Amino acid sequence: MNDTKIDFIYLSEQDMIRAGVTDMAACVDTMEEVFHLLHTGDYRMAGPNNDSHGAMIMFPEESPFPTMPKPTADRRMMAMPAYLGGSFCTSGVKWYGSNIANRDKGLPRSILMFTLTDPDTAAPLAYMSANLLSAYRTGAVPGVGARHLARKDSRVVGLLGPGVMGRTSVAAFMATCPDIDTVKVKGRSEKSVNEFIDWAKTHYPQLTVEVVDTAEAVVRDSDIVTYCASGEVGDPDQYPLVKREWVKPGAFLAMPAPTNFDEDLEAPEIRKVLDNTGLYEAWYEEVPKPAHHTIPLIGVKFMDMLHAGTLDASALEDLGAIVSGDSPGRRNDDEIIMMSVGGMPVEDVAWATVIYRKAVEQGIGVRLNLWDEPALK
Repeated sequence: MNDTKIDFIYLSEQDMIRAGVTDMAACVDTMEEVFHLLHTGDYRMAGPNNDSHGAMIMFPEESPFPTMPKPTADRRMMAMPAYLGGSFCTSGVKWYGSNIANRDKGLPRSILMFTLTDPDTAAPLAYMSANLLSAYRTGAVPGVGARHLARKDSRVVGLLGPGVMGRTSVAAFMATCPDIDTVKVKGRSEKSVNEFIDWAKTHYPQLTVEVVDTAEAVVRDSDIVTYCASGEVGDPDQYPLVKREWVKPGAFLAMPAPTNFDEDLEAPEIRKVLDNTGLYEAWYEEVPKPAHHTIPLIGVKFMDMLHAGTLDASALEDLGAIVSGDSPGRRNDDEIIMMSVGGMPVEDVAWATVIYRKAVEQGIGVRLNLWDEPALK
């Protein structure tokens, strides 16, 4: 037998679907395992503190090279590497390309690919389409938060931004909070709202969808609130806002997209949860200050508050500690809990590993050969 031969599988988007990438209940369970491993430390990401989101290519405003991409809205090219232990014991990297102008070409804003590798040899195990992989792991994290931090009798979800992230977040809430019967939704366009309504009718016919016109209407009387609208970054005054007076007692706010909040939500009785404290510490080191101008997530605003002395470090809670039982979940029916969702490559590694193993088991995908014998040794 030739020990030097390396084969791997290619998984198209349709292959990924056949292998179960859209199984949200399984994805939420997988992400819960990820947060336990984050808490125990059995993982590595990039950067000096092993918690970096990834490495991004930055383009200048002005360039002498006419073919160089411009830093247009939501332009990102990024490599997101990670290793994850536990039952996964795999490594990999997501290549993240994003440009809002893609939509004019009939393409998704982001086009993503993932390479899963053997952590010992670094040989490829799979090369896979990652748009659905990324969307489902992102949506699953608010679901993990809801499992531990939302009221068990939550019925109403308020959704700002009914795109892909909004749909997957709602799917995760449905997987973890079975009493949900209503979604209040605000979108930028009638088209996006109608697409959400069609999606909800298809997947969750039991849901009532109420279309609202303001962020305030999204938040008021909602048990779970999520802001999932993408947009221009730079001025926090332009980010979608949450005001304390809108938030009902006992609400859980899971925020994976640009968000700002008023001073009343800075109060110490409002619980503030990060999906991985180290991620926000890494981000804070990597960008100009105030960091919320560059990274529009509420967790980054928490870090700005921490360094301005308006928030004590002990007030920040970590989702991994909550999932692992080392910090409390929801303590009573009235507390308001805000959770920042940052997105991490360890989540991609985890869900990619689960899907890869199912694909191998079911004979899904195209087998490709790297080499029988390497030309260079």
